[in-house]
Amino acid sequence: MILRDKVAVVTGAGSGIGQGGAKIMAREGALVVVVDRKADAAAATAAAIRAAGGQAEAHDLDVTDDDAVAALLAGVIARHGRIDILHNHAGIQVAGSLEQVEPAAFDQSWQVNVRAHFIAARHAMPQMRRQGAGVIVNTSSNSGVFLDREMLAYITTKAAVIMMTKQMALDYGPYNIRVNALCPGWVDTPFNEPYIQQMGGRAAIEQYVRDKIPLGRWASVDEIAEAILFLASDRSSFMTGHALVVDGGECIA
Repeated sequence: MILRDKVAVVTGAGSGIGQGGAKIMAREGALVVVVDRKADAAAATAAAIRAAGGQAEAHDLDVTDDDAVAALLAGVIARHGRIDILHNHAGIQVAGSLEQVEPAAFDQSWQVNVRAHFIAARHAMPQMRRQGAGVIVNTSSNSGVFLDREMLAYITTKAAVIMMTKQMALDYGPYNIRVNALCPGWVDTPFNEPYIQQMGGRAAIEQYVRDKIPLGRWASVDEIAEAILFLASDRSSFMTGHALVVDGGECIA
């Protein structure tokens, strides 16, 4: 088990990619702190991990609540003495062009997709420095590395995550703390529903996937989870400040 005795905190872990990442890290020996805004979803992920023989605890949390994030991470340190891995995954998708996106929706996108990553990393970093090691994975998107129509808020925030990740990596590399960004492409989860509706429904997105992605298909959650494990473990021990794109070639097509 390549993460034996590690303590990992994963936000947005109640479903989809976050859940897949939490499960694979637990499978590899980490104690996983499962965080989601939905208490039942967090509990279900933690229960599934424990049923498979892993270690997990569940917490419901709104990642835009600064005080709650600080209390959560302080509690993890108090209970377990360390934080080895922080996967900032919680995010939202707001579709629309400049004139379509309401300012409040843009602000919400920024709060969840960028600022929440910043706040959690800011509270985890002192403990990682004390330990002399740590890993932060910030979920961005392949939308952070190329443009798409009428996705202004989403693309802006996901590009910001990549630059924030690179700056964190530069500043904290001397402390043996690695920071990388995960940039998934199309993964068949409910998270994509706003964009699917914008594109005209399920049939339209299925056609897009066949036509525009060189591999001609969606990714599975398990495939993205393998990339998370790579970034979170010593398999990527000489990688920091990198935006790892896992999108079947969409961004080069």
